[in-house]
Amino acid sequence: MSVLQHLVTALSEGSVEVVDLTAPLSEETPVIELPPELGQPWSFGRETISQYDAAGPEVYWSNIRLSEHTGTHFDAPVHWLPGRYLEDVASVPPGRLLGPAAVLDFSEQAAADPDFLLTRADVEAWEKQYGRLPEHGWLLLRTGWQTRAGDRERFLNGGHTPGITVECARWLAERPSLLGLGVETVGTDAGRAAEFEQPFPCHWYFQGAGKYGLTQLRNLHRLPPQGAVLLAGPLPIVRGSGSPARVLALVERGADGSAGTASSAGTDGRLSTEQER
Repeated sequence: MSVLQHLVTALSEGSVEVVDLTAPLSEETPVIELPPELGQPWSFGRETISQYDAAGPEVYWSNIRLSEHTGTHFDAPVHWLPGRYLEDVASVPPGRLLGPAAVLDFSEQAAADPDFLLTRADVEAWEKQYGRLPEHGWLLLRTGWQTRAGDRERFLNGGHTPGITVECARWLAERPSLLGLGVETVGTDAGRAAEFEQPFPCHWYFQGAGKYGLTQLRNLHRLPPQGAVLLAGPLPIVRGSGSPARVLALVERGADGSAGTASSAGTDGRLSTEQER
């Protein structure tokens, strides 16, 4: 069989699972809160056009409004000043919307300290245990933040959310192997990143390097540290700085149901899915 036929067979037999990494989008979806003097993103809203009524007896549909960066969404390089002359969402090559994913689990650290920041030393230690970050792939930072998703105040947490240090963000953005960064929080930067020496370093360095961002991801605990394949599906908005996206992962399951060869282990090698249950 061809490679694609093998994939279709594996999907039908369940040896490859499709895991949805997307948070449901609704009027309750949290959006980032900015200082009042700055422009504000719209929350998701809708207005019914018709719902099997006089305006459309056989049709239910709605008009919607939201920002390009509401809910689970994709950041294009043009989103931030250093990338202003680079790709908008519609210009992203489709081949760069699909790639392998590494899941770095620091949920225990973030549970102990909501302002936890990933360092270069953390990444290097992870690579010693699980191997180098994949070529032309995604770094997905798992912090257990999805457990707060049902409570908007706990999710935003007054701006105290985990992220990445300035030095580590710059180092990662300079690695040509990376396509981008994915997180569970409302934005790719830490909640207090406006206070850093280089404000919002993940946006600044990643977008400036022509890389991408994914936010408000779910179900990272169902992915192995290495071996999953991620597919991001933003709308191709012309001149768009970003777009709500459906983000999926393909995960190979062993005969015992484990994910890949490494299983969903924490950075200490132990299973660490308890807080997602």
